[in-house]
Amino acid sequence: MSDPSVPSLPPALTALIDRVAERQRLDFGHMASDLKADGTLITACDRWSDQALVAGLHELYPGEGVLSEEGSQLLPASSAYWVVDPLDGTTNFAAGIPYWAISMARFESGRPVLAILDVPPLRQRIVAVAGQGAWRNNNRLQPPAWQDHPAGCASLCSRSIGVLQKLPDRRFPGKIRMLGVASLNLVSVAMGQTVAALEATPKIWDLAAAWLVLTELGCPLRWLSRSPEAIAAGTDLAQADFPVLAADQASTLERFMPWADALIQPK
Repeated sequence: MSDPSVPSLPPALTALIDRVAERQRLDFGHMASDLKADGTLITACDRWSDQALVAGLHELYPGEGVLSEEGSQLLPASSAYWVVDPLDGTTNFAAGIPYWAISMARFESGRPVLAILDVPPLRQRIVAVAGQGAWRNNNRLQPPAWQDHPAGCASLCSRSIGVLQKLPDRRFPGKIRMLGVASLNLVSVAMGQTVAALEATPKIWDLAAAWLVLTELGCPLRWLSRSPEAIAAGTDLAQADFPVLAADQASTLERFMPWADALIQPK
């Protein structure tokens, strides 16, 4: 008997994500990469995935704008809109490291209300609905604050690792992990895989889905320079970074704050 609390995504939306995930699995290991203007990598699969998701969302949700990493990066003016990262973790994907994600979030009133994080190589799908909770492969996730974390791992991105040099006399309060996927770095806290995650330069498409998953599981977030909430329609977010610290509970957040503060201090 199915669990009535499990959110049911529209079949057409599920089919769209399934199609993109399957294409990515097929392309994995066979894609050459190019450098974008900002120095990050892109593959033909990134471009195809972006076009497929944006076109699919426009067809399924006419009138709702879409902001995507490889497409329009202007915040839509529609009352509801989508924020999409079609392939978060391109460096992993291009290097043959089987860990990347499709990140999608639907926003209303400047905040995510539906989040979908699909991890094609693991065949895992995380869904969060505002006010209802979060699930992985239809199994409800429990707040990480309810769990024991004997390993005490903490996730850093490649650009935040430099904070260790800024506080050389202080012992970093966790075993460091670098997953190479911004959305999954952050959501690792919600999943109970890490106790904290520090991201130096996430874009709105990197954090949109993870933001709701973390919120639904009671994980505190600290925006370190600016908040992604209630941004004005038409704002160009192509170069906008939203440095953030996420933690499993408030006491953990405070324990890691010295490194978060060091991250945003002038060089």
